[in-house]
Order: sequence, then structure tokens, then C-alpha cells
Amino acid sequence: MKVILFGATGMVGQGVLRECLLDAGVESVLAVVRSPTGRRHAKLRELLHDRFEDYSAIESQLAGYDACFFCLGVSSVGMGEERYRQLTYDITMAAAKMLSKLNPGMVFVYVSGRGTDSSGHGRLMWARVKGKTENDLLKLPFKAAYMFRPAGIQPLHGIRSKTAWVQAIYVVAAPVLTLLHRVAPKYMTSTEQLGRAMIRVARDGYPRPVLESEDINSI
Repeated sequence: MKVILFGATGMVGQGVLRECLLDAGVESVLAVVRSPTGRRHAKLRELLHDRFEDYSAIESQLAGYDACFFCLGVSSVGMGEERYRQLTYDITMAAAKMLSKLNPGMVFVYVSGRGTDSSGHGRLMWARVKGKTENDLLKLPFKAAYMFRPAGIQPLHGIRSKTAWVQAIYVVAAPVLTLLHRVAPKYMTSTEQLGRAMIRVARDGYPRPVLESEDINSI
């Protein structure tokens, strides 16, 4: 399986990249990034690109792939709806539309979040934007598309958040996260389980297009 990965330098993307490089069934990984990941591996190729609303300049390098793991995301804290929509919906759909045209047999996996609002009419701005993103991804002509909605995510294997205040919370809460991961799979998963589940779903499919933390952990 040949994989395109977006968001490889973020916390979730770091975990997904790690599992892809470890998995014998993943032949190669193309990481589309603004800045280098710092990883070196025979299966990994990095493609530097800084215009995530427009992929026409790199279109020729995005064909011939079996799966896309889209892990780009930003916090909505302190952000207006228009800007959050640009950085969430617009960027995701620009990539997905290009990839569905170039790779009709592709499986597209999108990392959303627990509480995403598929109705588009809820009170929470981020949930509405994520919900519209999910809904429109599912309309594209991919072989299949899956929406991953993890709740809490425990970073493992030295993986860190790029956002300082988020990383600080993870450091302080590490013992609690470990306990929750063990006793409350409905509310916690890990970067390892998330990455392994994405590979498994891309390879074997899943009965439903939307997966919550419990689904991710069971896979």
C-alpha cells in the first residue's frame, strides 16, 4: 500500500507516520509538509509545500497512491469561524478533490474529533465546520472515505505536540491519561492505536464511515 500523509509533523501525524514506517504492508509514504519531519527512512519521501489551499504545483507527484491519511488540524481556541473554516474545511477539501481526481481507487481517512456535528446546525462552531468537512468528503468519488473521531489521544513513543500549552497539559496529565486509556476506551485512544487503525481500515475497510474512539481501539 502506498500512502500520502498530511500533517506528519503534528502529534497525530507523527504517530501515524511511525506506524506506517513500521508496518510491512505499507510500501511507501509521501509526507506532504510545510517543514521537514526530521525523520529518515527508506520508505519515507517528503514533499515540501506551503500552499495548502492549492496543490496544482505538485499535482504530478500525487498520483499512484492507495490511501491518504489526512491529519492536518488546528485548535479553534481564539479563532473566528471564517479563519477556522479556511484552515479546516478549505484546506482539506482542496487536497481531497485533487486526490479523488488523480486516485479514484484511493481510501481517504480524515481525522476529525469526538463531538463533530454532522447536522451542521449545532451550537459549537468547530463541530459544525468539522461536520461539514466530513459530509462533503463522503460525497467525493473515492473508493471509500472514513472519518476518525477520537476523543482524548495519549501520545506515545516520545511523540510531542507542537503547541507548547497542549504539550504542557499532556506532561502534567500523563498518569491520568494512562489510567483513562486503560479503563475508559470510549474517551481515550493513543497515537499508536490511531495509526494502526487507520492502516487497517485503509487496507480492509470498515462497516461504517464514522469511527469513534471505541471503534479505533477495537480495530
